[in-house]
Amino acid sequence: MFSRRDLLKGIGAITAGVGVTAVSRVAMAGLPEVVSQTSADTMAPLLPTSGRPYNPVVTLNGWTLPWRMNQGVKEFHLVAEPVIREIAPGMKAHLWGYNGQSPGPTIEVVEGDRVRIFVTNKLPEHTSIHWHGQRLPNGMDGVAGLNQPAIPVGKTYVYEFVARRPGTFMYHPHADEMVQMAMGMMGFWVTHPKDAHPYIEQVDRDFVFLLNAYDIEPGAYTPKIMTMLDFNLWTFNSRAFPGIDPLVVRKNDKVRIRVGNLTMTNHPIHLHGHEFTVTGTDGGPTPPGSRWPEVTTDIAVGQMRQLEFIADEEGDWAFHCHKSHHTMNAMGHDIPTMIGVDHSGMTKKIQTLVPDYMVMGERGMADMAEMPMPLPDNTLPMMTGEGPFGSVEMGGMFSVLKVRADQAPNDYTDPGWFKHPAGTVASEWTGDMPAAKRSAQHGGQLMATEQPVAAEVEVTVRKPKAHSGHN
Repeated sequence: MFSRRDLLKGIGAITAGVGVTAVSRVAMAGLPEVVSQTSADTMAPLLPTSGRPYNPVVTLNGWTLPWRMNQGVKEFHLVAEPVIREIAPGMKAHLWGYNGQSPGPTIEVVEGDRVRIFVTNKLPEHTSIHWHGQRLPNGMDGVAGLNQPAIPVGKTYVYEFVARRPGTFMYHPHADEMVQMAMGMMGFWVTHPKDAHPYIEQVDRDFVFLLNAYDIEPGAYTPKIMTMLDFNLWTFNSRAFPGIDPLVVRKNDKVRIRVGNLTMTNHPIHLHGHEFTVTGTDGGPTPPGSRWPEVTTDIAVGQMRQLEFIADEEGDWAFHCHKSHHTMNAMGHDIPTMIGVDHSGMTKKIQTLVPDYMVMGERGMADMAEMPMPLPDNTLPMMTGEGPFGSVEMGGMFSVLKVRADQAPNDYTDPGWFKHPAGTVASEWTGDMPAAKRSAQHGGQLMATEQPVAAEVEVTVRKPKAHSGHN
């Protein structure tokens, strides 16, 4: 084992004002162990075993990166590398990420911690890491070419700074950013308050996840990196419904959900059955006087929003982006609208040549969720998900908040479908329908016309037969 003196000699003197530096081969042996995760399940919160105590978060379909304490410094090791991420059962994507996953693991620290992050580059090109929203020395900000040299292929660099303020932040490359972020390189950072904070309340459940999007052709595995807006996979932490885990809470828990947006467009995030307040942004906690109740909050590009509410209504409540095409998978943007078009005669003719041919869309798109259709390999259905009452007809950025009275504290296991009390589920009406009231029964026209029309007026339209005389 190398001593701290040997380690610092290999790294170079690390002080608050010095930029990112490379790690020598000698010092590599003294780095924190690389911890990787390939499972797409939601991992349990990582309870701190060293350093200052805090209440950990739960990363939806993700995990928190372990650390080691080295003479009072909290040390992490991130590895930028190609990864394979299961978007949902039946589809995997070849992405770039950190420590085996995309997004990378959540980093959790405490306000005032001195943090040292080693970053090893196993990508096929150079990279860097920008610590989005952090207050830190300029040379640690991670913009390649501006604040530091880019991290070359095969090299390890080190970042060190003090986590100066509590809040929720993100990390992502600032080198070939368009490509690397389109390939999935991003992660969450949470700085917990060291003492009681007037704007930060204790909560029972604390979830975090990133919004990200990909354009992966049906049958393909690698995202198209030049797409601007027409993505076909909209995801929570690189997982598309029905591959997204539910957010499981106990009735009357105080719940916090931290959502960061690193896609190319905004997302109105909507919660059913409850009202929430926005208690934080990536600028920090919001003063209580600036808060108001919402059921939908819009999260713009590069922003984070922190939502809090009391989960006081039992049930399975939808939680999703309110842009409808963001709750669909592998969506084709050039499909014509066929609603109301009778295909029956044409379909029979085509089926004589193509027996499996079927027409979709003449009655709406629900058939796509209810009828099995052949799909290219490694492609998700556009609409899917089977609930207790049938097809949910969703995809993309959609999950379920599951509130249960009998859920144990700190238990995040899926309790199954909600058992509704008798008489509380919408059902078919089989009784007599009440007669509809007509407008004439409620007063009719407000005022008589001053100059009533004597008779119906027929309008005749004459079209010019030639374009002569037109300018």
